[in-house]
Amino acid sequence: MNALFAETLRRLRTEKGISQSQLGKELFVNHSTVARWENGSRLPDASMIPRLTDALGVDANTLFNLAARSDENPNVILVDDSRIILTDGLAVLEEVMPYAAVTGFIRPQEAVAYARANRVALAILDIELGTVSGLDLCRTLLEINPRTNIVFLTAYADYSLDVWNTEASGFILKPLTPDSVRLQLKKLRYPFSAGGPDK
Repeated sequence: MNALFAETLRRLRTEKGISQSQLGKELFVNHSTVARWENGSRLPDASMIPRLTDALGVDANTLFNLAARSDENPNVILVDDSRIILTDGLAVLEEVMPYAAVTGFIRPQEAVAYARANRVALAILDIELGTVSGLDLCRTLLEINPRTNIVFLTAYADYSLDVWNTEASGFILKPLTPDSVRLQLKKLRYPFSAGGPDK
């Protein structure tokens, strides 16, 4: 919970264009207090929430909801226009990441809508999605949340150079296997717990 609140607070502050020192002065706390909130070592007490919402220009319910969410069950999505690959891939992801909320999509626009409503920790994307490119979908998902880990899944090794021109964490050749997923989880730009509270 602390990590998600810290990330959210940092994002809201930077979007507002103010430094930790400026926020601290506005809240009448030391900038080191703001720094501790943003590194996840402390949470602000309840009396500070109204000040934070005023300073950041957000609704109190929004901030409470963000603070109450947990990173223990990360959202993972798989996007592939083949139903067979999608079904088999979801089973692999659920085996490797038993505590993750794993969701599959055939249509890229549905994946985008999901990402707008949910914080996606990992998106595994086919590169050829009918008329839509997985590379374009990658850019859209990163615009929604720059800390989404993107891993491309394709049958064509030739795409590897295109992948490295994106902000993706990695590349998997089809078919998706438990070992290939575990290998990519070690290389994520923004690691998360994939196996529950003890891992």
